Amino acid sequence: MDKLRNLGYLLVASMLLTSCGGGDSKEKDLTKKDVQKETEIEKLSDEVYSVRVDTVRIQAVEQINDFTATVEPQVKNNIAPTAPGRIMEILTDVGRKVSKGQLLVKMDPTNLLNAKTQLTNIELEYNRAEELRKAGGASQQTVDQLKTQLDVARASYQNLLDNANLKSPINGVVTARNFDNGDLYSGAMPILTVMQIQPVKIVINVPESNFKDIKMGMKVDVTTEVYEEKKFAGKVSLIYPTIDEKTRTFAVEITIPNANGAVRPGMFARASINFGTVKRVVVPDNSVIKRAGSGDRYIYVLNQDGTVSYNKVELGRRMGAQYELISGVKDGDAVVVSGYTKLKDGARVEVIK
Repeated sequence: MDKLRNLGYLLVASMLLTSCGGGDSKEKDLTKKDVQKETEIEKLSDEVYSVRVDTVRIQAVEQINDFTATVEPQVKNNIAPTAPGRIMEILTDVGRKVSKGQLLVKMDPTNLLNAKTQLTNIELEYNRAEELRKAGGASQQTVDQLKTQLDVARASYQNLLDNANLKSPINGVVTARNFDNGDLYSGAMPILTVMQIQPVKIVINVPESNFKDIKMGMKVDVTTEVYEEKKFAGKVSLIYPTIDEKTRTFAVEITIPNANGAVRPGMFARASINFGTVKRVVVPDNSVIKRAGSGDRYIYVLNQDGTVSYNKVELGRRMGAQYELISGVKDGDAVVVSGYTKLKDGARVEVIK
């Protein structure tokens, strides 16, 4: 019995030792995997990227804003009578210069002749009544009534005279002719259009943030698609007093002398206005990164611990190979200009000179 009892003890002890030995093996395997993972993470975190950097500074930046508009004539006049009638003769054509007061169109004079006859008769009646009043043969009331009729007849005749002989109200150029001699004018469109193109003007919409910066007489550089390399001198001639509540902009009229007539109505124009200078950080354009799928811009900034930060920035003007920054980078920061393809926020870098 003692031998059997001892044998049982030996078997139990052997099983316990085997069980304990198996546990140690699993623990060793798990520890080895954890160490391997930690080593891989350490290798990744210790990876260093080679970059080039540039130190940025605050500079005085001119605040030049560009606005687009369509060139308009300084004055536009549609030449037409106040009532329908037959066109007898058009004395000018498209492209011709005209002077203020120049006769442009002759209309059928029939109504004018009738009005002239009526005016002459009323004048005779009035003159006779006035003579009779002086002699005591007519009342003042009769004279006054005829005087009223005479004034009306004169005004009617003058109106018909003006509409039978259409004159140019401005110095300008004929830009449209819609009828020929003998046509019946119906009122649907003017017979001629005359524009004053010396000077011309453009009207731009300026953000309300610049309302206090716009001044009467301010100089403006104007360029056109036709003359891309040529600048035309303009100036602010009118500032509209209210701001559009929908667009948050206000209208500004710019006058261009256009002495040689090079700028024509209908041209596409771009106006550049200098609102002065402000102090802003300026960065190289090759430091700015556009984020895919959005319009956001970023710059990698070097930290003191040798890592980089992925900073979102707000751009201002582009000035050749540089950008004005509104925000995102401070004066004296070192920004990455090369080698940022594989970088991520917080990555370690080595600066190459």
